[in-house]
Amino acid sequence: MLEPSHNNELPAIPGKRYFTIGEVADLCAVKAHVLRYWEQEFPQLSPVKRRGNRRYYQRADVITIRQIRSLLYDQGYTIGGAKQKLSSTEVKDDTSQYKQLIRQMITELEDVLEVLNTPSR
Repeated sequence: MLEPSHNNELPAIPGKRYFTIGEVADLCAVKAHVLRYWEQEFPQLSPVKRRGNRRYYQRADVITIRQIRSLLYDQGYTIGGAKQKLSSTEVKDDTSQYKQLIRQMITELEDVLEVLNTPSR
């Protein structure tokens, strides 16, 4: 599976539509220059570029970046190996992205429930 247990240690992905490169770097525990490099290497990554060539990543991009990070850092793949793994599993393992999204949503809903159940002062 593409998402290891280490991804559970990464911060929850906020419920926003777009994220800046700095936010994504924090969410995925990698530096911004690494994200720019991965954009060149992985065709799956294509953030929206707005004025001034500023990058805006969507939730799916953040999940893909976490998968790439997992392949490279946790599972020990090379860039080439990670490319192959992502492209070969892209069609059949789209469900892994959805599973990760569902886990993320469950975590966020549990946080909301906890806030709602906390007695107000």
